[in-house]
Amino acid sequence: MSPFATLSNDTFLRALLRQPTDYTPVWLMRQAGRYLPEYRATRARAGSFLGLAKNPDYATEVTLQPVDRYPLDAAILFSDILTVPDAMGLGLYFADGEGPKFERPLRSEEAVLKLRAPDLDSLDYVFKAVTQIRHALGGRVPLIGFSGSPWTLACYMVEGAGSKEWHTIKKMAYSRPDLMHHILSINARAVAAYLNAQIDAGAQAVMIFDSWGGALADGAYQTFSLAYMRQVMDQLKRDKDGVRVPAVVFTKGGGLWLEQIAAIGADAVGLDWTVNLGQARALVGDKVALQGNLDPAILFASPEQIRVEVERALMCYGTPAAGGGHVFNLGHGISQFTPPESVSAMIEAVHRFSRAQRAV
Repeated sequence: MSPFATLSNDTFLRALLRQPTDYTPVWLMRQAGRYLPEYRATRARAGSFLGLAKNPDYATEVTLQPVDRYPLDAAILFSDILTVPDAMGLGLYFADGEGPKFERPLRSEEAVLKLRAPDLDSLDYVFKAVTQIRHALGGRVPLIGFSGSPWTLACYMVEGAGSKEWHTIKKMAYSRPDLMHHILSINARAVAAYLNAQIDAGAQAVMIFDSWGGALADGAYQTFSLAYMRQVMDQLKRDKDGVRVPAVVFTKGGGLWLEQIAAIGADAVGLDWTVNLGQARALVGDKVALQGNLDPAILFASPEQIRVEVERALMCYGTPAAGGGHVFNLGHGISQFTPPESVSAMIEAVHRFSRAQRAV
């Protein structure tokens, strides 16, 4: 296949690497999704979520939809964090209105000890999609690859589905930490190999979503989540063909541990909306770039209110200086009920106001 096109907009990558930028780049978690009518139309053609995610042509189509609609500064691979445990043989399926479930959750010592890291060939549809998307982007913006964190994957693998309390996995963590560490060690190796394969396929940055790290108590978070994200960082490729591949880690609810997260070796740390950007910058802004952190609910407000909140967030971070970096994003994924025009208002406000900040 022909070489990838030269990147024409590298603002996102430069911000992650804390290099000067003309404006603050912006992308959205779940930017390819149900809030877009074109996504819903493609999903209907695919027949199911997994039919969409496991088909490189459909995955390419929906990854590009928000980039075609909005002046975003990055695209993110359309996939699901549960592709890895699915490839471990746990039987991923989606129940209508109930979210992801596993047919064979890890509920016994025997099941845990049988667990193996997946054969990457079983995830080839993901890597084909990465390469196809990268070519389809034509160098417009960088492509982000991603994975769930070892702990977040384990949450679904043990519970068998999403949960508000995560009682089953917490019981295992406290009563059988040996089994918990066995799962997490395998997951860390699997996540690192999965992200490295995405980098080889064409991903220009990678992100680890630790969606449920914030469900852990202090102490348990460091033991069961942070330590294993550090293992992933230690195994991760950090450049491809002589070009740096930045890595972002995001623990939802992790503001308490910001300094510790910033120390595991990632280039950038994602923040949810409970964290003050200015305070976060003062704590770690000379060590890592920051990504975030508008409350997704603000996108249900009027365009004028959205503009005010965007400007407030950018002022809270302050004007970027040498050695600092900020990527604007939501504090979590965009809601499926968000009006598409609200996203336009947000992106326009980020680009316009952040340019004005630098002109002062």
